Amino acid sequence: MMKPYLSVFRLRISNGLQYRAAALAGVGTQFFFGFIFIMIFQAFYAHASEAPSMTLSQVITYTWLKQAFLALIVLWLRDNELFQLITSGNIAYELCRPSEIYGLWYAKLLAQRLSSALLRCFPILIVVGFLPEPYRFQWPPDFVSGLLFLATLLIGLLMIVALSMLIYISVFVTMSPAGSLLLFSIFGEFFAGLIIPVPLMPDWMQKIVYILPFHWTADFPFRVFTGNISKAEALTGILAQCLWLAALILFGKFTMNRALKRVVVQGG
Repeated sequence: MMKPYLSVFRLRISNGLQYRAAALAGVGTQFFFGFIFIMIFQAFYAHASEAPSMTLSQVITYTWLKQAFLALIVLWLRDNELFQLITSGNIAYELCRPSEIYGLWYAKLLAQRLSSALLRCFPILIVVGFLPEPYRFQWPPDFVSGLLFLATLLIGLLMIVALSMLIYISVFVTMSPAGSLLLFSIFGEFFAGLIIPVPLMPDWMQKIVYILPFHWTADFPFRVFTGNISKAEALTGILAQCLWLAALILFGKFTMNRALKRVVVQGG
């Protein structure tokens, strides 16, 4: 049952790892924005009236993690081929396949993100580990924190792919890839802590963030890495991540089936 999905996944990983020049350009861009964000946070901490719940060192490490694993956590990363299948009517070819569309698309998107991240994360993490203070990247406080980070990041990746699937499913209704991407990306990026780490937000806004699933994809794993979230809280959070992941996949499959029942293919 899993063989078609694994084949698609391996093929997409292999293809994605060939784009080394694009990855190198992306690394340069991510370094640039990383320094910009860090300088903004430095100014914020220099003029803060009271000590925030995250140290400046933790926020700097959080920022470099965001830049290193950007391909794993942003919703605006897209596969234009899937959008074209929906808007052009070529979705008919996908309907003829013996495999489930949701599983095939999920495998494609997962491989796309992993291949992009593998090419970019290691150069960034190696370089920022040797930067002078205060720009230096700090490694986890202990080995267990590192393992918990890897587990939370992996589940967060599976969640972000499930959320991305909802974008593609929404295009069956809106027929506007740009509109669906914009709607999901604006809310998702902010509530995931990609603009401002969640602990730096006002208390009333944090309550909203913790109700939604987005912060489990980026803010939670990165704070586990920096030690801002304890090991006990990390284990509880992993359970919450798994529950959200199951809910998002079930909801995605349900909405995909509803959308496919109503789809109209051009040409009759």
